[in-house]
Amino acid sequence: MKLDVNVLRYLSKDDFRVLTAVEMGMRNHEIVPSELVDRIAGLKHGGTYKVLKNLLKYKLLHHDRSKYDGFRLTYLGYDFLAIKTLVNRGVFTGVGRQIGVGKESDIFEVAQEDGTILAMKLHRLGRTSFRAVKSKRDYLRHRSSFSWLYLSRLAALKEFAFMKALQEHDFPVPKAIDCNRHCVIMSLVQGYPMVQVKQLQNPETVFEKIIGIVVLLAEHGLIHCDFNEFNIMIDDDEKITMIDFPQMVSVSHQNAQMYFDRDIECIFKFFRKRFNMTFQEDRDEADETEVEVDENSRPSFYDITKDANALDRELEASGFTKKEQNDLDKFIEGEMEKSEDSDEDEESDDEEETCESNEEENLNEMKSLKLQEKEQKSSGGVEEEAELDDNEKGESSGDEAGRDEELDKKLGKQRRRAMAAARGGRKSQSSRNTYKDKGGRSQNSKIHNNMSGGW
Repeated sequence: MKLDVNVLRYLSKDDFRVLTAVEMGMRNHEIVPSELVDRIAGLKHGGTYKVLKNLLKYKLLHHDRSKYDGFRLTYLGYDFLAIKTLVNRGVFTGVGRQIGVGKESDIFEVAQEDGTILAMKLHRLGRTSFRAVKSKRDYLRHRSSFSWLYLSRLAALKEFAFMKALQEHDFPVPKAIDCNRHCVIMSLVQGYPMVQVKQLQNPETVFEKIIGIVVLLAEHGLIHCDFNEFNIMIDDDEKITMIDFPQMVSVSHQNAQMYFDRDIECIFKFFRKRFNMTFQEDRDEADETEVEVDENSRPSFYDITKDANALDRELEASGFTKKEQNDLDKFIEGEMEKSEDSDEDEESDDEEETCESNEEENLNEMKSLKLQEKEQKSSGGVEEEAELDDNEKGESSGDEAGRDEELDKKLGKQRRRAMAAARGGRKSQSSRNTYKDKGGRSQNSKIHNNMSGGW
């Protein structure tokens, strides 16, 4: 859906009030009921329904009647809410042309009051080309349900946090300005995507810079995971700028080595094809004679030494949490010393806890069965009384036999007694029902009463 900012001129305060009401309702509703929108907006004299009709005309909302009458925000409506908020903050005053489009975002030029041009990135997760985000990214973490607008907001917040932290550590990234909802405002990079570059004055120098960025990121505890020619900007002076990193993970991630090797391979493959560069490994494969392999030709994930001030802990990157870092620090300081004996003690403690829980469950079952027996005695059934007497005899004999034995044997007998009593209770209940159906004592008593009333 194309972003037409001219529509902003025709939207009033009531329109944005209703848009905000739908956004608030979508926190716990996939489709917000129209009554809830009216109640949250609080417009007088039925003004909410008039505004909804106007918003539908501009495709800022979607009307759904499949289950009930309700509305949900579209990406265009979410764009207008973010742009309105950033304009009110004074971040920018105008929106210009679209300068980029990707599988999960659109990029526009925006102008500040003094004429400075910035870049506005609108995350748009959920496109047909990128609907596997739930399995490929961990934005949801422990959540089971999601909406594409919410995922876009999480991606924008994550990218803004990474951009700000990398900028503080002197990485070649755009300057982070502001963030709201799924919109990120950053400085405009004066350059071209690497994929559009056909020639370079010093391809070897550029290659070394790019590989150095990947290694430096890993030393700070982060892996880009999508480091290729599409996410590298280069200017006329061959200055490198790295962009697009909401998918970064920690070096402690279970697939960290695979992501690191994939980033390195993308760079090697691009420079080999585009600029006809040959590397030490290529010469080794072409030459049949034995040649000493240059170990520094390709960086290895295991040779990287992680910096003490790693960013993955500060940013809570995927695959690494603060709890894991605290446990690691305690282990290094000697506060967490584990041995095989302690592991065995923990296993024995777990077994004791399970035994205690089983004992409590057995006691609870015995109490409930005794209550059932009392109720069955009060019902007055002949067969029930006989069965309960047998159970009581079994219990008394079991108690007398178990007085002189150990605690574990006593619990075993109690468990068998509970199972026998449960089977006895089911039998007595069925016998009571069959007794009534076959015209037992209860029916005979009714007939007797009717006959006595007739006499």
